[in-house]
Amino acid sequence: MPELVVIAEQLLAAVPGGTGRYTRELLTALAATAPRGWEVTAATSRSGDPARIGVDGVGTRVLPLPRRALVAAWERGLPPWPGGDSAHAPTPLAPPRRRGRGLVVTVHDTVPWTHPHTLTPRGAAWHRRVIARAAREADALVVPTEAVAADLANRIPLRAPVRVVGEGVSPALLAEPDPDHARTVAAALPPRFLLVLGTLEPRKGHAHLVEALARPDAPPLPLLVVGEPGWGDVDPARLAAEHGLPPGRVRVLRSVGDAELAVLLRQATALVVPSLAEGFGLPVLEAMAVGTPVVHSDAPALVEVAGGAGLTVRRADPRALARALRIVVEDPDQRARLAEAGPRRAERYGWHRAAEEVWRAHLERS
Repeated sequence: MPELVVIAEQLLAAVPGGTGRYTRELLTALAATAPRGWEVTAATSRSGDPARIGVDGVGTRVLPLPRRALVAAWERGLPPWPGGDSAHAPTPLAPPRRRGRGLVVTVHDTVPWTHPHTLTPRGAAWHRRVIARAAREADALVVPTEAVAADLANRIPLRAPVRVVGEGVSPALLAEPDPDHARTVAAALPPRFLLVLGTLEPRKGHAHLVEALARPDAPPLPLLVVGEPGWGDVDPARLAAEHGLPPGRVRVLRSVGDAELAVLLRQATALVVPSLAEGFGLPVLEAMAVGTPVVHSDAPALVEVAGGAGLTVRRADPRALARALRIVVEDPDQRARLAEAGPRRAERYGWHRAAEEVWRAHLERS
């Protein structure tokens, strides 16, 4: 029986982040859409607990190296091959090509070139090296937006064909929350609030958002920040204090599960995505799908995904962001327009559709 092996190492990371969400949802959808006769297996290093992967119908293969050794080996083009007839790397951590076997790699963004200062120097250099190698060796690269495809073509030589494959919204977020659970969660929330989702790291733009909220023309709503600490020592509560915001105006929520996130998305007055750079911007899609207005930066990928169904502001411009937030909070007609346009736009995307496109990349390889 032919086998597709998906590198699931990101699911064992201390902070899986958006690429962790992508890995889990794509792995689940690949298993659900597998062509007749194919099976799907996840592969990880021997660091961490493989039981954390937990995708129905997907077994796990533990490779013989711990994470650091596996990263170092694959960066240098050394074994092990993860097994299977074809391998999919949902992040740039990918094995070297093996004769007679397929290899497809997802490249989420071009941040290592466009905004290297928002990554650690080592991280930016590592991503540039492994993405360039994947562009030489893989049967195909998968990118989430046309914006990433166009920019990547200007950065490195591309031997591998590039396929633009969008993302989707988890069924757990699309399903209406249990009413009793929703009431319990909502009781702990402010009656109106702004919401921002994402790992706490410099490129997500938290600093510009907090500065915008401190302006006199910003709406006086509290901000709920959902995200785990990444690198760069981004502390929204400290930023709020530095800008003179009162205690409690900015609250950080961690370890928020999908059941709680589904309620937060629906209860929010608006989702704010002030990122300096993105490859897709999954929170934009998640909020639009449930009819929550979105205010997002003019990062090209966010503009592409929103497709006019969000309110766009210039990146790193707290003044413009404050004005946009006031509009979406105080203008009921604008909120109604965004709430109506969002779900229509989100219908263009889906994980099963994405998985079917990824299967084509593997099955149609030369």
